[in-house]
Amino acid sequence: MASPFSDPAFYRDRYPVYAAMRQRCPVAQVPLGGSSGTATVVTGYNQARAALADPRLSKDTTAFFADRPSGRALHPALASTMLNSDPPDHTRLRRLVTRAFTPARVQQLRPAVLALAEELVDGWCPGDRVDLVKGLAVPLPITVICQLLGVPAADRERIRRWSSDLLATGDHERIDAASHALADYMSGLAAAKHREPDAALLSALVAVRDEDGDQLSELELVSLSVLLLVAGHETTTAAIGNSVLALLQHPEQLALLHADPNRIAGAVDELLRYDSPVSIATWRWAPADSRIGDAEVPAGSPVFVSPGAANRDPGRFADPDRLDLGRPDARAHLAFGHGIHRCLGAPLAQAEVEIVLRLMLERFPGMRLAEPAEQLPWRHSRLVRGLEALPVRL
Repeated sequence: MASPFSDPAFYRDRYPVYAAMRQRCPVAQVPLGGSSGTATVVTGYNQARAALADPRLSKDTTAFFADRPSGRALHPALASTMLNSDPPDHTRLRRLVTRAFTPARVQQLRPAVLALAEELVDGWCPGDRVDLVKGLAVPLPITVICQLLGVPAADRERIRRWSSDLLATGDHERIDAASHALADYMSGLAAAKHREPDAALLSALVAVRDEDGDQLSELELVSLSVLLLVAGHETTTAAIGNSVLALLQHPEQLALLHADPNRIAGAVDELLRYDSPVSIATWRWAPADSRIGDAEVPAGSPVFVSPGAANRDPGRFADPDRLDLGRPDARAHLAFGHGIHRCLGAPLAQAEVEIVLRLMLERFPGMRLAEPAEQLPWRHSRLVRGLEALPVRL
């Protein structure tokens, strides 16, 4: 069986591939391509939800590669992040940043996010052709997370470029180079915040490091700040583009939001379920023989849990390939994961998607695709399902 991840068609539309995999077996050994061996890929909803919260599956990549030379040159700060750690380290690190992303804190941020979104589209006029990804879906979330962390505006374009390189599937040289560029940059910025503290989140983390090295080491500081920076915008960018595309492809659903804008907030969950920005969750592995559902998972196997596939499981969601903004169980989606590793920034991501949709409906109610949907370019990333461009006519 060839690896689905080496087929360009997978990145254009991965849902038929996931459906075929799930029908054969919702937990299966799948070749990764080349000399990378196989991984356990989880495509069923119940199995994915269980695996995401299963403490027997480790996220400690350092332990996995301890006796498996990877041949990679990732920066040490990115070789093991909070996302690639288990308790108690994961618990300690997550506690340091949780307060920055609570629903109450996000509610305080909403006026600033809306003002930024309005500023980005103020130059757009009815009849214009614009790239919604380049013009809005990219700059909005990266500006928000950079402001939260205290990253200077002048540096945001290269941050965006390095971040995009970091998520490029298969291009190890490009990924490794981006890891060093991001880590070196954040290390330098942390040093600057040490000399001249401000009210941003990175300064608060620097203070924790300076006050208690046992609570946060220098390497962990850099690792955590890079993770927040990348995770804080990449999937939100994808979610905005995917959501707008889905609505433009389903005019009867879009009409429901025009008729009742109060439905927009609730619609975000169904949009996230329908086309999840996280297609395959970050790395897990089985330290010992274990089971996911009815399937055996051999010791040492990487485990790829697919929220994108799980959210289209007909065993959980009726008629899952249909966008239904009135779906009563849409909130059960796994787009943000599940368990202790559930996305920390979920409230912020949902708010940003909602704000963009509300703004687009108000400003440009007649917006339509400027090119056929089948010609739209998708990112070549196993983890993120997102558009490279979304040309629309306002």
